[in-house]
Amino acid sequence: MHAFFIPFPDLSPEIFAVELFGSRFALRWYALAYIVGIVIAWRLAVGALRRPALWPEQRPPMKPAQVEDLLTWIILGVILGGRLGYVMFYQPGYYLQNPAEVIRIWQGGMAFHGGLLGVIFATWIYALRHNIPRLQIADLVAHTVPPGLLLGRLANFNNAELWGRATDLPWGVAFPGQAAQACGQALGEICARHPSQLYEAVLEGLLLGAVLLWLAYRKGALRLPGYVTGVFLAGYGAARFAVEFVRQPDAQFVAENNPLGLAFHIGGYGLTMGQILSLPMIAIGVVLILRARRNGEAKT
Repeated sequence: MHAFFIPFPDLSPEIFAVELFGSRFALRWYALAYIVGIVIAWRLAVGALRRPALWPEQRPPMKPAQVEDLLTWIILGVILGGRLGYVMFYQPGYYLQNPAEVIRIWQGGMAFHGGLLGVIFATWIYALRHNIPRLQIADLVAHTVPPGLLLGRLANFNNAELWGRATDLPWGVAFPGQAAQACGQALGEICARHPSQLYEAVLEGLLLGAVLLWLAYRKGALRLPGYVTGVFLAGYGAARFAVEFVRQPDAQFVAENNPLGLAFHIGGYGLTMGQILSLPMIAIGVVLILRARRNGEAKT
């Protein structure tokens, strides 16, 4: 048994539940995280648009009143992209054999990288329809995302899901459930795991969010179209890539000859699916940063 570990707190994934007309309705922490994250993003976007000095030539890319309409598109992008991303990136074989289950979102199965692609696609269409500069609207959206990531990862922890690999570190958490406790330990021993959800909450939500707000409001980064988006993509990609080293991989990738759950590997060394999907984010982010800086220097 580990000398030190943190017992998982007595938390319920539900905030409250009510019985109405023979059916049970519950408000879950994960749903609340989505709702509060969207509200925070809405207020951040409106606040930035009301400050012309933050934007190139002191001209915001859109009106504050348009944010609510944009949010509708983004929510659809998150849901559709997140689900289709999970289907295509993580379990394509299963859903090819069971296509009717693709629409069963309530059973779980969402991928951040797919949700991101959905948001990019939805925002791009909205920008074309309303003649809005695409990089500027991307910057507007990007600097509002981290609070939602922070709340979402905290909800993952509260739900005792997406935990990390087994660890002997003193802050390892003994998550409940047979799957979480299946670490190959001796009978009667407790399996402590990395609280990788909290690592991601700090890196992707708190730290990245603070950097983006500092760049936008203190360093004038929104005046360089694409810069904030580039920092978000590179920052999230780097954070996710690093956490993947201690995050438990999806069960479908784990095999007897591949205990680390690597989606691509040669001789026992390789990358998880999360790392593979994060590499293009980092590359695109770096390109956007360099391009934005070069364009900014050309105008001075």
